[in-house]
Amino acid sequence: MNQPLAYVHPQARIARNVVIEPFVTIHKNVEIDEGTWIGSNVTIMEGARIGKNVRIFPGAVISAIPQDLKFGGEETLAFIGDNTTIREFVTINRGTSKGYKTVVGSNCLLMAYVHVAHDCIIGNHCILANAVNLAGHITIDDFAIIGGLSAVHQFVNIGAHVMISGGSLVRKDVPPFTKAARDPISFVGINSVGLRRRGYTAEKINEIQEIYRVIFTKNMNVSQAVAFIETEMYATPERDEILSFVAKSARGIMKGYNSRTEK
Repeated sequence: MNQPLAYVHPQARIARNVVIEPFVTIHKNVEIDEGTWIGSNVTIMEGARIGKNVRIFPGAVISAIPQDLKFGGEETLAFIGDNTTIREFVTINRGTSKGYKTVVGSNCLLMAYVHVAHDCIIGNHCILANAVNLAGHITIDDFAIIGGLSAVHQFVNIGAHVMISGGSLVRKDVPPFTKAARDPISFVGINSVGLRRRGYTAEKINEIQEIYRVIFTKNMNVSQAVAFIETEMYATPERDEILSFVAKSARGIMKGYNSRTEK
């Protein structure tokens, strides 16, 4: 759409049926696919790759350079997947030479004032509530939900189907299918409501629950719990997903609800 009160760089690649409202600024080296709506006063900077049917609300800034003093001006990207909604004043920074891209998946909702720092990878169907702040190099898997005003430490991994309470300080990795809350961030159960909504059977939910009982409530350390699960529990996709997540955790996973740990 030709909007005379917007600035669109002549080298930007915009699909024909993209709607651009007044006072939008779109820089060069930007690609926007069909059906997307760009609200007033949005700024889309170099390196943005925006999919189909995305909605970006007023005041958002997409693909600004990283807030990283090591950034040297390298050419990097910020991807937003199809059908994702970006609400007011969200900021999404593009990648650095460590990852070269920041990614927000498809069918996500980022509510007002969310910040997504450089090199974050967010999966599909994720919800980040108002004023969630992500530091750099964070990975969030599909169907995760993070409550408002939460802050996530750099390099943290958050598994699929996770629910994190509002106002949380997330300094440790949060394994898939769980609920997390308190300070320091701790296991408070599995996300059974979310799993039922996504078609998980009662038997499968019970299986996941038994795995986490071993990890968090049986007075074992993580290595002992993993060894027990590998030898005593049948291999299933969910079991193996949990074990793989724990094995790859560089920062360590969150503690159990009753663990006595120093902040």
